[in-house]
Amino acid sequence: MNNINPKKLPNSKWTAVNPASISGAKEKHFIITDVEFDEEGGVIACEIEAVLSRRKISIEWRELMDTSCWLFGWK
Repeated sequence: MNNINPKKLPNSKWTAVNPASISGAKEKHFIITDVEFDEEGGVIACEIEAVLSRRKISIEWRELMDTSCWLFGWK
């Protein structure tokens, strides 16, 4: 399980363990480009962008905690 501090999400780098299931393509490396916080500091929206294609995908930020889908950093 990846431990994630929501305040450190913006601009963090991630590697998809199974790229085809995440993006439908062979995109493997992603960067968090946009995070929206509510008034209490909780994450309400998260957008991740494929490095190669620049395609953006909205995801539930808690999905990043699953190490069977995501690895922190670019591997």
